Amino acid sequence: MNIKEIIRKQLEKIKLNKEESEKLEKETKNFINKLEENLKKRKIKADVFLGGSLAKKTILKRDKYDIDIFVRFDKKYKDNEISELLGKIVRGKRIHGSRDYFLARRKKIAFEVIPVIRINKAVEARNVTDLSYFHVSYVKNRINKKLGLADEIMLAKHFSYCQKVYGAESYIKGFSGYALELLVIYYGSFLNFIKSIAKSKGQIIIDPEKYYKNKEEILQNLNEAKLTSIVFVDPTFKERNALAALSRETLEKFKVVCKEFLSKPSLRFFEEKEIDRKNFNLILVARTNKQEGDIAGSKLKKFYNFLDGKLGKYFEIKARDFEYDNKKSAYLFFSVKAKKELVLFGPPIIALENVLAFKKKHKNVFIKQGRVFAKEKVSISIREFVNKFKSKNKRRMREMGIVSLG
Repeated sequence: MNIKEIIRKQLEKIKLNKEESEKLEKETKNFINKLEENLKKRKIKADVFLGGSLAKKTILKRDKYDIDIFVRFDKKYKDNEISELLGKIVRGKRIHGSRDYFLARRKKIAFEVIPVIRINKAVEARNVTDLSYFHVSYVKNRINKKLGLADEIMLAKHFSYCQKVYGAESYIKGFSGYALELLVIYYGSFLNFIKSIAKSKGQIIIDPEKYYKNKEEILQNLNEAKLTSIVFVDPTFKERNALAALSRETLEKFKVVCKEFLSKPSLRFFEEKEIDRKNFNLILVARTNKQEGDIAGSKLKKFYNFLDGKLGKYFEIKARDFEYDNKKSAYLFFSVKAKKELVLFGPPIIALENVLAFKKKHKNVFIKQGRVFAKEKVSISIREFVNKFKSKNKRRMREMGIVSLG
């Protein structure tokens, strides 16, 4: 099967049909109408607009849907006011963030109702969410100008999702939906996008609206902390890198997948992969007490990295994986083999007193580059390691928000 046929088949699977689309739009419209009525009743100066992939016609067919709805408050309101006001008119779960927002579930739909400030220019934004209106407008405008562009964006989103690189959350550090939309708009198609990623070397710098004279000027003007592997000058706000969340590790992982797909196209690249538990001999479940979502996910991922470092001291780690359940737990997967010996780091040879103490404690001692080391046989099993780890790191686990590991 060639690439064109694979793409055609995937679009049939991931696109909503007319009936499904109309039903989703109707339920969303009803929700927005009630929201607008409640704002009017309370005499709150705010308007409502639909955001996210539904507004841009790039929504993927799913069992459940997340719909972004933004409530734009007048500039007269303070930042700490708008979440409180919104909480009075939205029945749903309060989610803490840079600005608290609300999650209202209706059968198969989760409406994320987000408070923002109505601004006229991007530079007036008090919070990155205030730019959302501009993001939606920009993407819709480009999609309306090019037939089939929405389909190309959907392919990129589904492909990225299946390869576990979709999401700007800190435990993923991947491509946000907006970032993928911008990249496909810039490259013109899904295939052009992944071809460019596959052959890229070094840092990718893109300025579609040509706000800057050259790459050097871009690097000088953007926040240094946000200069990631792909620097994409946000076409709606020139001081922002739209791909600031993307890590080098995620990009390199995605680059490998793009090369594999282009060399041997297959439908399997568009299929969600389950982790094969048979490939791992240590599977743990970590649970946190933090708010589910990005906060819980990032805490669990941080703990996973901490455990990985400790485990690597005694075991050769052949494979590893992390799976967050989008609630308060994560599965930590490791395929390990016990090391034959452990090399312990000792003091520099000039610290005679410390050297003598180190030699007294360890038998097989040697000197290398002005420092003493010791070799010890590893005789700990995986289960013993886990038990000792939990016993020695109780306080550290509490500090990291981890309530159980088993």
